[in-house]
Amino acid sequence: MLLPDYHIHTFRCGHARGEMREYVEKALALGLPQIGFADHIPMYWLEAQERDPGIAMFQEDLAEYVAEVEKMRLAFPGIPIKLGIEADYMPGFEPELAKVLDQYPFDYVLGSVHYIDGWGFDNPAYLHKYKYMNIDDLYCQYFNLVQQAARSRLFNVIAHPDLIKKFGYRPRGDLRELYEQTACVFAEASVAVEINTAGLRVPAQEIYPALGLLQACRKYDVPVTTGSDAHEPGLVGYAFDKIEPMLVEAGYTKILVLGS
Repeated sequence: MLLPDYHIHTFRCGHARGEMREYVEKALALGLPQIGFADHIPMYWLEAQERDPGIAMFQEDLAEYVAEVEKMRLAFPGIPIKLGIEADYMPGFEPELAKVLDQYPFDYVLGSVHYIDGWGFDNPAYLHKYKYMNIDDLYCQYFNLVQQAARSRLFNVIAHPDLIKKFGYRPRGDLRELYEQTACVFAEASVAVEINTAGLRVPAQEIYPALGLLQACRKYDVPVTTGSDAHEPGLVGYAFDKIEPMLVEAGYTKILVLGS
């Protein structure tokens, strides 16, 4: 099964490399049916002088990013290229995010949670903070934020929905109830869930989401999308051969086509 890759970054986010053209060329070499760029939105919840250029693009880069995706569409008519964006969910800043999103004709918006009470829990620079955390409580906090993100209805897809497992910290408790609650919220909010292979490249050594969460999403008929979270051209379509068996095991027979 050839799958689309809807989660591709660009150098503008400050922690990816390679030209946009190189990502498209890699997708073509793999025979992917379509792709979508979804770079990190400017850090809208912070004042301009507080924004970290190594985490997300600056506000002044956003129009240029959109324009370059349009250029790629013209340069590569042989593959559909979607204009996406990855947007952090920050409670209390929903109006600010909506204002940014409304400025451009995005085909889709990936919603993600990278912060818990201001702590960038997936940033290796702050890895030491895990030793002070109750991991069971942390998972509850994280999934509560993911559910809030879905309920905001600002997003079409929830990206890497169990990102909290990135560094291999696992709770002692059973996650089935949290998975069930989260999948139910996704269904009520009409958002899709992303299968993201980047989890195989980090200590978690597991695709996002875990099979249990994906099965819960299937139970509630939550649509599914696919993405590599590529931060360099060679990672486009990364480990996509491992997605189909997971889809089958979870009970999915199709994936959602975005921006159609």
